[in-house]
Amino acid sequence: MSTQPAIEKKKVNISNIGIGAILNLMEVCTLGQPLEVMKTTIASNRQLSMFQGIKHVYSRGGFKGFFQGLWPWAIIEASTKGAVLMFTSSEVEYYAQAKFGYGTLGAGVLGGIAGGCAQAYTTLGFCTCMKTVEMTRAKSSAEEMAKSSFQVFKEIYKKEGIVGINKGINAVALRQMSNWGLRFGFSRYSEDLIKKFKGKGVNDPLSAAERMIASCSAAFAPCLNQFFEVARIEMQSKTVDPNRPKNMNMITCLQYIYKTSGVRGLYKGVTLRMALSGYQSLFMIGIGGHIKELWNQKMNA
Repeated sequence: MSTQPAIEKKKVNISNIGIGAILNLMEVCTLGQPLEVMKTTIASNRQLSMFQGIKHVYSRGGFKGFFQGLWPWAIIEASTKGAVLMFTSSEVEYYAQAKFGYGTLGAGVLGGIAGGCAQAYTTLGFCTCMKTVEMTRAKSSAEEMAKSSFQVFKEIYKKEGIVGINKGINAVALRQMSNWGLRFGFSRYSEDLIKKFKGKGVNDPLSAAERMIASCSAAFAPCLNQFFEVARIEMQSKTVDPNRPKNMNMITCLQYIYKTSGVRGLYKGVTLRMALSGYQSLFMIGIGGHIKELWNQKMNA
């Protein structure tokens, strides 16, 4: 009778956490932030076309406008997100397989859900809120243009407290849990299929190309939950709309978006989200996983 090979526990150490943080910084400082800015702009101004969105962003600071919110919120988010996400998901994936008998797909989904949840409630709430505020607040006057992100942060905190700077955090958590659950699940399942096709064992490493193919195959799955992302942006947005309900929760926010923009409004910006998702998956699951394996091999040599 054949027995299932033992699941090897992937080491999670300081170097792995550091790799996750560095990769996220690389992702957000290159193409990640411009895609995030455009996605947020289109989702918060749902009447704009893609071209109009580009013109709108450019009018708010030229080329630098595409990097609004990069400092400090995107930097804080990126440097902590990779660490929290990768650490939590790795631990949960291992225990789901080794201790509870889950398959590759199930363990990947659970790992992604746990990582996304941990990430949302530890760092991502106030970071996404302040990024969205920076991208959507009025910059029509010299006084508003001159305000730094820290000044805006202090104003919101003084007026609304911790709740104000974490506005929309439950929407963020729902987005991240479904987002990374789908990403990791699809990615791990694709890795499993590639291993079977190539005749590799469960614990045999994939090549860099194979891992990138697997991670990119998962890139578009999270876009199914775009309505969570649109709701998150709407709840955090500083765009002036007198018809917007006050003190929105998830239900009233989704109802408002549907009433004003229809079903298409709930998925506004999904194309940009797909591009961003693919770019993030390539960095965090494909390149990140391969770099971690190479690093661990070097450390254990």
